[in-house]
Amino acid sequence: MRIACCAVLLTLSMVAGGQSVPAAICTDPPADAAHPASMTVLHIPSHGVEINGVLYAPPGAGKHPTLVICHGLPGNEKNLDLAQAVRRAGWNAVTFNYRGSWGSPGSFRFAQNPEDAAAVLAYLRDPGNAERLRVDTTRIAIAGHSMGGWVTVETAAHDHALLGAVLISAADMGGMSGMSSDRLAALMQDNMESLTGVTAKSMADEVVANAATFRFASAVDRLVHTPLLVLSANDGLAAGTDALVAELRAKGNQRITAIHADTDHSWSDKRIFLESTIITWLGTLQ
Repeated sequence: MRIACCAVLLTLSMVAGGQSVPAAICTDPPADAAHPASMTVLHIPSHGVEINGVLYAPPGAGKHPTLVICHGLPGNEKNLDLAQAVRRAGWNAVTFNYRGSWGSPGSFRFAQNPEDAAAVLAYLRDPGNAERLRVDTTRIAIAGHSMGGWVTVETAAHDHALLGAVLISAADMGGMSGMSSDRLAALMQDNMESLTGVTAKSMADEVVANAATFRFASAVDRLVHTPLLVLSANDGLAAGTDALVAELRAKGNQRITAIHADTDHSWSDKRIFLESTIITWLGTLQ
């Protein structure tokens, strides 16, 4: 089974980008008694509260590159299999919950989510935390799924110390303001699990009120030097990321890899493809 798994990963990685994925990502890494793989619960200060997070660390001495993974709305899919795969490939993987979501204190607001992502990055770069968690602060990348892809766009546009950014079926939150108020409120009503301090109407109103600043287009000028992996699916969101890619390439960003997969919004039947593609791309970052 391990041989078959590795063969699949290697084949898929060649389809994705022409580079081989190390076979080690589909097998458990060798144990290191002195520096074992671990999972650490994080309490990350963000604007007066401490949000919840988890760091998955690979085995081995020294500091590791780190991928921060931002979940979507409301975050039923947290891509924890991706976090585990990234760890097997030798990276730290960090997941976290925005204020007002999944047990993190505070009230949920869209505008706060990029602030929380920035707080996570500041926490990881703190010298004491970086030493304790074995984080190589010069090698941090960010990824986000759906609304988390929008968080990733906003964060990468402001943080040019990041190695790069991965967008997974990213949602252009500002673009949603074009929906009718009833349809937008209904969408929010269907995506409120675990969120506190909001109603469907308040969420819809926030999107409409911030449409201009929430749009991908508002971040283009600040992403022209950022390496991007843009992954789209058959979920109606590809047009938004296609437009972002086109605008960035027109402005000279040649470090963009864009891949469309024949799958759903959660990448339900393309999980190995998703993981191998992201790990292959992370390996190209300098």
